[in-house]
Amino acid sequence: MKFILLAIIVIFLYVSIKRAYKNTKEIVINQISINQNQVHGNQPILNILQLSDLHLEHISITATQLYEKLKNKRIDLIALTGDFLDRKRTISKLEPYLIVLGRLNPKYGMYAVLGNHDYVLKGESLQLLINTLKQNGCTVLQNENKTIIVDGKTVNIIGVDDFSTSRSNLDTSYTNLQNGVNLVLTHDPNVVLYMKKFNFDYLLAGHFHGGQICYPKAYHLAKMGELVKMNMIKGLHMYDGKPFYINEGLGQTGVNIRIGSRPEITLHKLSLSSAKSM
Repeated sequence: MKFILLAIIVIFLYVSIKRAYKNTKEIVINQISINQNQVHGNQPILNILQLSDLHLEHISITATQLYEKLKNKRIDLIALTGDFLDRKRTISKLEPYLIVLGRLNPKYGMYAVLGNHDYVLKGESLQLLINTLKQNGCTVLQNENKTIIVDGKTVNIIGVDDFSTSRSNLDTSYTNLQNGVNLVLTHDPNVVLYMKKFNFDYLLAGHFHGGQICYPKAYHLAKMGELVKMNMIKGLHMYDGKPFYINEGLGQTGVNIRIGSRPEITLHKLSLSSAKSM
């Protein structure tokens, strides 16, 4: 009897783990529209591709497969919101992904911020990661901003460094901004709780992986900040009247399985017609 019970448990665990691994290959493409209800007439739209938490040690999509999924999408700007990898030997694996993203020809470029796993790298290894990003057409923003003009509208791309490793500096990130739309890129979304005096029209983040393993809930995220306690771990949310989005990530960390979550590619359509940030 004990043998039968043990066999049932083993079979159940095998099937569950196999399914959880299969989930890592079932990538979801989410399409999000911001301020679309405020559009009147031919107002400018910024089409943003967001990828987050690639975790190249455990990613279940090749660079070629990623390109095939995105090659027919309209993409004006690419936002990479951190946690590319956490081992030096994986850096060489990043370049093929950056190359295919470049082939998507984003009109306004590709921008990246770093996450807590990226900062596991130190010294020359960290600099090699940053150089790899830059050499493949990516602007890396570490508490700094860049300005683009989209159909006559000024858009400030504000890169806030990782909050979870105490590298965020909002004052520096917002230095010398022009009047226009403020698009914030960051890794840990908890920083929104400290941005009352820092206006933004839209903020993109990642970090939580949608829990990655949510059975029955993502209890393990409890230590990852106040947003988790507010049940904000994925998708579109509002805080202090400002919208922000938490991407579930394209790769996995720790173990290469997902339960109750899926790898995510996000396409954001941001209307620039209602810019109010200063």
